Amino acid sequence: MNTRHSIPLVYSEEVEHALHAGDPVVALESNVITHGLPYPDNAATAKKVEDAVRAGGAVPATIGVDDGRLVIGMDDADIERFASTPGIPKVSSRDLPVVLARGGMGATTVASSLVAAELAGIPFFSSAGIGGVHRGAETTMDVSSDLIQFTRSKVAVVCAGAKSILDLKLTMEYLETHCVPLISYRSDDFPAFYCASSGIRSPHRIDDPDVVARIVEAHRATGQPGGVVITTPPREADAIDSDVAERAIREALLAAERDGVRGNAITKYLMRAVDQTTGGRTAEANMAVLISTAEVGGALAAAHARHRRAHPAAA
Repeated sequence: MNTRHSIPLVYSEEVEHALHAGDPVVALESNVITHGLPYPDNAATAKKVEDAVRAGGAVPATIGVDDGRLVIGMDDADIERFASTPGIPKVSSRDLPVVLARGGMGATTVASSLVAAELAGIPFFSSAGIGGVHRGAETTMDVSSDLIQFTRSKVAVVCAGAKSILDLKLTMEYLETHCVPLISYRSDDFPAFYCASSGIRSPHRIDDPDVVARIVEAHRATGQPGGVVITTPPREADAIDSDVAERAIREALLAAERDGVRGNAITKYLMRAVDQTTGGRTAEANMAVLISTAEVGGALAAAHARHRRAHPAAA
């Protein structure tokens, strides 16, 4: 690996070469490795997600924190180590400077991955489901730091919408209020993670990847802060019926209230409870959406790289 000493970033040779050549790169979070499936399934899934980015035409850059540095592009040994090491902390953007200063390992979330991607010069990031405004936020003020980071980091986020356990109407309102451009790729609606539609119409449908690339560049050219959020629904064969998901979520919310689960522990609790209620179907859908979204992210990053080559003055 090559190191740039001015900031604590360590690039894999593949990622550094791609960035230098102007080839498409897609950043990926490492939290899905450490706080998702058990080992070795988590490592296998991470590699499948990276393969999906490659299938889309881009280079994957899985991001993590290690020994006071940001790793930009994990190799297979890194992925195995993160997947098999217990107790690696989840690192959001607020935690990032603390973990970097202390040293040790850390798994990046959506928010901290965006910070790292912008530092590394990676214009695209992919994640299956973003965070959002939690149900009951009118009393708890529980809003994901992902939404805040969208207003700060100039990185395009490709995702399957927000997790269905959230208040998706309030999430959409938040994005609108904070002027975050939201487009849906080849879909009319804002998706709900493993559900093809949240029932909420997207403000913009775009079917052409070259138009998506121009939108990302136009947003940068206007001088506005933050990035563009691009949604892509799960494949029809992978999607969960929204009524089935909603019933499971309501049961999970009641169980969380009964068990006194709240704060940043609520998401993991709800996701696992919903998976149990649906007999494992949502976990399978979750894995499928990680992969399909990554492939779309790779294709859109490739279109963006082509646009920059064709218009070098705007890059």
